[in-house]
Amino acid sequence: MLFNEEHRELQRTLRSFIDKEINPHVDEWENAGVTPLHEVMKKLGVLGLLGIDKPEAYGGLGLDYSYAMAATETLGEVSCGGVKLGIDVQMAMATPALARFGSDPLREQFLRPAITGEAVCSIAVSEVAAGSDVASIKTTAKKDGDDYIINGSKMWITNSTQADWICLLANTSEDGIHRNKSLIIVPTNLPGFSIGQKLDKLGMRSSDTAPIYLDNVRVPQRYRIGEEGKGFSYQMMQFQEERLSTISNLRPLEIAIEQTIDYCRQRQAFGKSILDNQVVHFKLAELQTEIEALRSLFYRAAEQYIAGEDVTQLASMAKLKMGRLSREVADSCLQYWGGMGFMWENPVARLFRDGRLVSIGGGADEIMLQIIAKGMDTLPK
Repeated sequence: MLFNEEHRELQRTLRSFIDKEINPHVDEWENAGVTPLHEVMKKLGVLGLLGIDKPEAYGGLGLDYSYAMAATETLGEVSCGGVKLGIDVQMAMATPALARFGSDPLREQFLRPAITGEAVCSIAVSEVAAGSDVASIKTTAKKDGDDYIINGSKMWITNSTQADWICLLANTSEDGIHRNKSLIIVPTNLPGFSIGQKLDKLGMRSSDTAPIYLDNVRVPQRYRIGEEGKGFSYQMMQFQEERLSTISNLRPLEIAIEQTIDYCRQRQAFGKSILDNQVVHFKLAELQTEIEALRSLFYRAAEQYIAGEDVTQLASMAKLKMGRLSREVADSCLQYWGGMGFMWENPVARLFRDGRLVSIGGGADEIMLQIIAKGMDTLPK
């Protein structure tokens, strides 16, 4: 996948926004444990950056996925994971199925404000007993006239304390576990919808995450995305974009290496700089090579996705490698910072904390391996 001048201009626009509107405030938002998403999304919406590959009819730019990929990779310039995650959710996790399968009225009502930044949205799939095991969710949406009555709870929901609506996966029938689910748009201001206490996380500190509870929440059936019973397959499609969006974690790894090189060049031990030790500069060279190889895998997957192919296998491989490389780079770089690396405010320490989520959220490493093994036809019959 080759970027042209239009891709580069899009990246320059986003990078300038990050430099002026996000990074100067990151430490403040990290300390507060929340990013003012309505403010940030509105500014991104004005620039057209929230609907890059979404339909023009609803405020999007109507560009192909390569442009969204270019922007997502550039989000890695944000100097923490939490802010980036909140934006990723809006762009690549809560809206793809709505954009592709939602009715025209539903897209007008909910997709347009998500693209313009007038609304903040969230994806609600995971439950306490059903994280990576999506098929085992227990939340129900039972028909009552023209409505659904929704009961259940969701856990670890990003953007939940600020979201205006959520894209909810719920059981809408008694059919098999892969045929009984639907995706439903649920406004968060409805009676019976409540948000639990904001969770105190290891990393992603500026990302608000909380459980949500649904107690007889009444939602019109017209808020369902696409066909009833297709929610599992729709969510699997959304997972492809969510997993490809982890490319936003590549640039932070490069930045960590750059920062480590600078520090190790200055830090002296036993009469020479840390960087002068072959074991150090060889390791950093290996890590940079791994980053470039992984970038190529993401680009290849994106090319196939644009061509309309199923990229479940490649997206799963890319996410698996992204999570593991995040841990390796952060751990290796932190080691070379020595005691300074163990300080909370150190940027590599922040990466160490934030990057750990990549191997858990959106499907744990073990789920990625299971998907990959299934694609290789190696699972037991």
